Amino acid sequence: MAILRFKALELVNQRKAVEVQLPAAKISDYYGTNVFGIDAMRSYLSGDYFKRLQYAIKTGSKVDRNLADAVAASMRTWAMSKGATHYTHWFQPLTGETAEKHDSFFDITSDGRALETFKGNALVQQEPDASSFPSGGIRNTFEARGYTAWDPTSPAFIIENGDTKTLCIPTIFVSYTGEALDFKAPLLKSLDLVERAALEVCQYFDKDVTRVTTTLGIEQEYFLVDRALFDARPDLVMTGRTVFGHAPAKGQQLEDHYFGAIPSRVHAFMVEFEAEAHKLGIPLRTRHNEVAPNQFECAPTFEEANLAVDHNQLLMDIMDRVAEKHHFKVLLHEKPYKGVNGSGKHNNWALSTDTGVNLLGPGRRPKENLQFLTFFITTIKAVHRYADLLRASIASASNDHRLGANEAPPAIMSVFIGKKLTEVLDELERTAKLPLDKGDNVYLKLGIDKIPEILLDNTDRNRTSPFAFTGNKFEFRAVGSSANCANAMTVLNAIVADQLMEFRNSVDALMEQGKKKEVAIIDVLREYVISSKAIRFEGNGYSKEWEEEAERRGLSNIRTTPQALDKWVDEQATTLFTKHGIFSEREIHARHDILLEDYLKRVQIESRVMGDLAVNHVIPTAVAYQTKLVQNIKGLREIGLEEDEYTKTTIDTIKAISRHLTTIKSNVDQMIERRKEINKIEDTRERSIKYCDQVTSFFDIIRRSVDKLELIVDDEQWPLVKYRELMFSH
Repeated sequence: MAILRFKALELVNQRKAVEVQLPAAKISDYYGTNVFGIDAMRSYLSGDYFKRLQYAIKTGSKVDRNLADAVAASMRTWAMSKGATHYTHWFQPLTGETAEKHDSFFDITSDGRALETFKGNALVQQEPDASSFPSGGIRNTFEARGYTAWDPTSPAFIIENGDTKTLCIPTIFVSYTGEALDFKAPLLKSLDLVERAALEVCQYFDKDVTRVTTTLGIEQEYFLVDRALFDARPDLVMTGRTVFGHAPAKGQQLEDHYFGAIPSRVHAFMVEFEAEAHKLGIPLRTRHNEVAPNQFECAPTFEEANLAVDHNQLLMDIMDRVAEKHHFKVLLHEKPYKGVNGSGKHNNWALSTDTGVNLLGPGRRPKENLQFLTFFITTIKAVHRYADLLRASIASASNDHRLGANEAPPAIMSVFIGKKLTEVLDELERTAKLPLDKGDNVYLKLGIDKIPEILLDNTDRNRTSPFAFTGNKFEFRAVGSSANCANAMTVLNAIVADQLMEFRNSVDALMEQGKKKEVAIIDVLREYVISSKAIRFEGNGYSKEWEEEAERRGLSNIRTTPQALDKWVDEQATTLFTKHGIFSEREIHARHDILLEDYLKRVQIESRVMGDLAVNHVIPTAVAYQTKLVQNIKGLREIGLEEDEYTKTTIDTIKAISRHLTTIKSNVDQMIERRKEINKIEDTRERSIKYCDQVTSFFDIIRRSVDKLELIVDDEQWPLVKYRELMFSH
């Protein structure tokens, strides 16, 4: 292993930036060229079919067989003109990855002739093996049938892989019995739900609004490591993170990496994956160094949420594929290195109308600002009411390592809105006894006409807040860097929609009692401000004081995934999801089981990797070095040298190595035995909790001794690539 480590470092030292050839000088010249978007549809479809398809996309109406055949034919012609030979239904199963099964356009006719063909039935539906994907017991191994179904709202695209090109058709994935087995189907349901709910509320303010769109901008953080160094670390290969590794003398404490000059090899990688993304219509605009060494970020312009999620999943695939050409490996794990900044995926969420209004942005007129306050306050109320479910939506084994440290938000859900907006809500709360039912004075009394000026100064951000308002959108910062954002966005859409519906019912009830519309709206908003005040927090989310304060406020601090996932199946969540048709009760419990199973398997893999590295790599290396020291002491004594400080120190080192070796071997053995016992438990939840409480409890103990040995053992003999090499080689 030591030879492998230094061979890898030698390869890194020989690397040079890969030369990148851009498709054209201007991004606008090749942006979206591999997407069957509006321009391609207009060019390859007849006018009538084009209009019918656009209508179906905008209204969500069913695509009939004739239209499907016409779209399939035009899509095939377009794809083949680009050099595509195969097509696939591209979907997002509950593995967290994307999936695809390629079929050729090539077919044989009844008289034996070769022909390229692609019909509407192949576009609309395919049948992958559902039993081979996580289903939470919905499908048995012998019950293989499942279906992928075309999502017309997300355009088809062409993936280039080497010299081959494949037409990819975004789809949902459902079981033979109709249950969703993916992330996209429930996301689409939640988007429809929040649109209907928001549209009803918009009618109070603007009856010309006919559509409300959920918009989303997903910032993607990631680490890069040279491929040779990655391959020399079995823990990175198997788990995506380093289970061992002592902190280097220099980490991120000088804060010199953040927004610094981008290294040349990294820059070349960024340029190429951005070009590939742009060809696929992914609107990446921002690139920069993040806080930790070898950590970076890219960010797009906001899009409709369904497309934004698809694009983010596609982006992660593109980054990984392009990284191979540049001899890099992209690390999307939320915490690949202990003690440095973790990686998140900040979800910037808002609602926009077809009249061009951002419902989370204030306007120039008091009436527009009342609309802004309605959606702003109702969202805060939803987060307060469903905080535990929102926490469950971002729970994973990898995100557990990140939450609560190094610029990641804590596990306590809270909302940051800034000093100025806090003053606005406090003022709204104080007006409880003011008479607000006389004409338009309601706006003046609340200072609603001044909100745009207030927000001009509301530019500060709280990096420790899981859910922060950033001027014209909410930023859900707790989502992990490796996650499919659809899960968190499905929950956020559902809880906001539910609260908007309750808001509408409450306002209508007050209006039926004779109150004016504006007064009724403000009365309900005031109640929301008061009842959700506990969720608002402007301070340091990392502090011990906040943990204590949050407990006094009645806010949960659910630190680990198995306990957080309990909120996925409690009465509140079950009622929410089933009432609005997002999930059936069977689907809820299936997903709960899948998430628990994923957690325990990942912890199990980490445990096995840790044991293997400790016993087969670290211990033999430490014993060999210890033997060398013993021979050194023995040799000194044989030639008659008296014991001095050097020999005493060396003997102390030998003893320290023995202590650490004993600790490592003893705890690895105990960890393995605990794992064997826990594996006998049939109940998935109980087994997951046992893994969380009892198996992971050995991790820090074993790691502490291994990391101490790293400082003791001769650097030339240490088998694992060190943090200084992983984090500062590029």
